[in-house]
Amino acid sequence: MRKILVTSALPYANGPLHLGHIIEAVQTDIWVRLQKMLGHDCLYVCAEDAHGTPIMIRAQSEGVTPEALIERVAAEHARDYAGFLIEHDQFHSTHSDENRELATSMYARLRDAGYITRRPVRQAYDEQAGMFLPDRYVKGGCPSCGTPGQYGDSCEHCGATYSPADLVNPVSTISGSVPVWRESDHIFFRLGAFEEMLRGWLATDALQPGVRAKLDEWFDAGLKDWDISRDAPYFGFGIPDEPGKYFYVWFDAPIGYLASLRALCERTGRSFDEYMRPDSRAGLYHFIGKDISYFHTLFWPAVLQGSGFRKPTAVYVHGFLTVNGQKMSKSRGTFITARRYLEHLPPEPLRYYFAAKLGPDLDDIDLNLDDLVARVNSDIVGKLVNIASRCAGFVARGGGRLAGTLPQPALYAEFAGARAGIAALYEARDYAAAIREIMLFADRANQYVDQHKPWTLAKDPARAAEVLGIATQGINLFRVLMTWLAPVLPRIAAEAGRFLGVPIDRWDAVASPLLAVPINAFQPLATRLDRKAVEALVAPEAPAGAAAGPADRPAAGTIDIRDFAKLDLRVAKIMRAALVEGSDKLLRLELDLGGETRTVFSGIRAAYAPEQLQGRLVLMVANLAPRKMRFGVSEGMVLCASGADDSQGLFLLSPDSGAVPGMKVT
Repeated sequence: MRKILVTSALPYANGPLHLGHIIEAVQTDIWVRLQKMLGHDCLYVCAEDAHGTPIMIRAQSEGVTPEALIERVAAEHARDYAGFLIEHDQFHSTHSDENRELATSMYARLRDAGYITRRPVRQAYDEQAGMFLPDRYVKGGCPSCGTPGQYGDSCEHCGATYSPADLVNPVSTISGSVPVWRESDHIFFRLGAFEEMLRGWLATDALQPGVRAKLDEWFDAGLKDWDISRDAPYFGFGIPDEPGKYFYVWFDAPIGYLASLRALCERTGRSFDEYMRPDSRAGLYHFIGKDISYFHTLFWPAVLQGSGFRKPTAVYVHGFLTVNGQKMSKSRGTFITARRYLEHLPPEPLRYYFAAKLGPDLDDIDLNLDDLVARVNSDIVGKLVNIASRCAGFVARGGGRLAGTLPQPALYAEFAGARAGIAALYEARDYAAAIREIMLFADRANQYVDQHKPWTLAKDPARAAEVLGIATQGINLFRVLMTWLAPVLPRIAAEAGRFLGVPIDRWDAVASPLLAVPINAFQPLATRLDRKAVEALVAPEAPAGAAAGPADRPAAGTIDIRDFAKLDLRVAKIMRAALVEGSDKLLRLELDLGGETRTVFSGIRAAYAPEQLQGRLVLMVANLAPRKMRFGVSEGMVLCASGADDSQGLFLLSPDSGAVPGMKVT
């Protein structure tokens, strides 16, 4: 059993989480859940990044204290992480007693070891606000291309980098006044003293090749001393024996990882030193975005080494997130907050989509909304869940207990035997390859059911045992697939475990099949994504209080085209129809929706006998929310025509000849 500590980058307590935060948290959470399923002792800690000038300024603008601001934002962040099923073992704050003590003691160790120096720094100063200005709080014309309104560190138009002093006509973003230039003594960490150690560390497998190549450029340019101090006023921890000086947020922020670990250890009785002493055999893994790799791959390991702690085992860096091929942008509607997503859609479709895109390198990941709908509806609903829904009814018909043997034990052994390879892909963070492999197995499981056609065999009562065996094989193949996807789809896996009667929480549990045990009634595990709900993620939001004008409102008793477009009408084929015991109105229909099986309870018993319906094509509403009835769950609605009263009859609507199951009705 491995002992592992995992972190993801700390969200800044100055605004809501967006999907860029979520992709990193999902990547980390999947990796952690895998380790736990493999039986390892794995902890996932994170915290609010709660210090710095932006938080101080925002708190002032809202008329609250910084402490009140970060407490509110931290609660929002924790809520949204939980909404995406991110399972932290500890979610802490950098504005905590643990972090203050660690930052202070680590600084003292660095200072006493000779790794701290000081020298004057010339900075922009806002006389009206009475404070030194961070580079991003000075704006002006780019000195390279002349573009106005650029920040004091780099130009968003031409990409040039510079200092605020180089800007054309600089102004303070706080007061709008022209800054003056003043000198102030600052405290520096001597990063260059650790070059030999860092080069040796980077020669290991601690970093991806793309990150190592970038670090070589920084080494070639020379490692510069790192300014770790800021002048008052500043929201953060004061530096001991340095009046008016505060730790720069990027000094105490990564120490927040250790503060979160310490809080967890104090709460649970674990040993902090077991994870952080220099000779620790525990793994320490950081998941971050490539925009902060400089801090995590140079400063952070050097600070750890210099203050007497161990270095990270590895720092895993991912690329940026784009939406529909564009950088996330509020003006384009592609800046999607975590809360906005959760107001429209469940979390697991996005977890699955991110997993299907994430590899072990630094490539950017694009969230294409059309692809999201197609992939989730095809893979999760049409392939994975479809296996269980197709087979569960035959088990229920056979008494609700799985068969005692598998008709094809070699097929099951092949599925179960692939678990080590799937785990290795997850471990290497090549989630995309893992998902591709899993879906190939899902195709084979569906092919097995299609090939043996239990719905045809079920017509012959003498073949009931054979039908049960086929269904048992299918249910067991589904269990293997669901185990492999449990790190990605934890909520669906939990529901699948309730259906199977055994939890899906151990990777090696699939070494043996489930045989001769009862299973529970099948409930829908996932529903198709509504394209309109997905499109709403990037739709312009109406201004608060805005009301629809006359042209926007349909007449009373009518609908407009937008209402009609919400309906997903499909052609379906009735595979089986049966009476419903205890009801004199309902028939239970099993519908083929083009590779996906749905169960629908329809009130057409007075007009049709079950034997009249098998093989008939009908029209159905495919995106109607499942409805739980006392007879079971109805997963849609078939369309009928009827007269003004019962005497005129009830008539199923059917497409013309040539239509096939799954066709969309437009």
